[in-house]
Amino acid sequence: MSVEPAEGEGLRGTAQRVWARIKGGDLGPLPVVLGLAVIWTVFQILNPVFLSSRNLVDLTMQCAAIGTIALGIVLVLLLGEIDLSVGSVSGLAAAVLAVTFVQLRWPSVLAVVAAVGAGCLVGLLYGFLYTRFGLPSFVITLAGLLGFLGLQLWVLGDAGSINLPFDSALVEFAQHWFLPPWAAYTLVALAVAAFTWTIVRRARRRAAADLESQGYREIAVRSGLLLAFLLVATWYLNQSRGVGVMFLFFLVLVVVLHILLTRTRWGRAVYAVGGSVEAARRAGIRVDRIYLSVFALCSSLAAVGGVLAAARLAAANQSSGAGDTNLNAIAAAVIGGASLFGGRGSAFAALLGVIVIQSISSGLTLLNLNSSVQFMVTGVVLVLAVTIDSISRRTRAATGRA
Repeated sequence: MSVEPAEGEGLRGTAQRVWARIKGGDLGPLPVVLGLAVIWTVFQILNPVFLSSRNLVDLTMQCAAIGTIALGIVLVLLLGEIDLSVGSVSGLAAAVLAVTFVQLRWPSVLAVVAAVGAGCLVGLLYGFLYTRFGLPSFVITLAGLLGFLGLQLWVLGDAGSINLPFDSALVEFAQHWFLPPWAAYTLVALAVAAFTWTIVRRARRRAAADLESQGYREIAVRSGLLLAFLLVATWYLNQSRGVGVMFLFFLVLVVVLHILLTRTRWGRAVYAVGGSVEAARRAGIRVDRIYLSVFALCSSLAAVGGVLAAARLAAANQSSGAGDTNLNAIAAAVIGGASLFGGRGSAFAALLGVIVIQSISSGLTLLNLNSSVQFMVTGVVLVLAVTIDSISRRTRAATGRA
């Protein structure tokens, strides 16, 4: 069966459907993209260095650690829960990494496994307390924030700070490994080819089921626009150091989590539980297992983010995971489009949100403004994001699309 839409559809019909979704409250990533465009325009006017290739390369590298932690926050937000301890868990993972790798002289791979394993155990503990005793996630993770911060200080011991060897693979990975241009362009081509194949396959399945599907023209336009954007972005980053391997690792995590959420039974169960726990239970979903797995993944991703941050800094110390790590990770997930009410959001929310957060941080740093202004600006952006989510939720409810 042909994938082409019925007569009168095509690109005009697609635009009409998109506009109808927007009027119905389904804004998607549009507010974030428009907000990011405004932020970049303002900072570029105030300081022409902001959009330089060198600064954008630095910005992408800064996104990896917080963005990875924000991925875990997206997962718990999909269930309508929260994890306030991701900063402490990331700091604990950094401490475990430093102690095992530097003081105990474990191989770097085993040290990373130990750090991430510690994070996974924390998440399993949260899931057990939540499902077994019904403790609110807010209370459990608030206790974890304090408890695992103390454990982090105990693991570091009297030294308080442990430096990672600059010639180690971990530090090289986080600071000096960049893709050669030919490899970056090859990955762009492969990514767009995979994207095109995916949406063509989906369109064929929908057409075979006599459902509304995308036409070849629309697919070609979307793929062409994506290819053009990625090629231009890659070319511009290559004017400086290029695409960082650590940032590429973060992008791979985003794509993998997106596939898990949208193409697996587990992912559909996560959305179902976030939409209605009782309905999910009646549908035969093992709700307790979903909560357990999500809390474990959230803490594991927080640990991975802690490892990346320690490798980027080439050290683990008492301030690892502290400060604004918690707030920025949660803010990134919410600003990117993950709903606080549960059931809505995607892995790409972490990517979009962390770019917004780091853009604000980078722009204000270039303007020589202190962190107080950054906190205030980020707070305003966060309130706007939650307000837009609340308004769109009410709009969908009023139009019967909630």
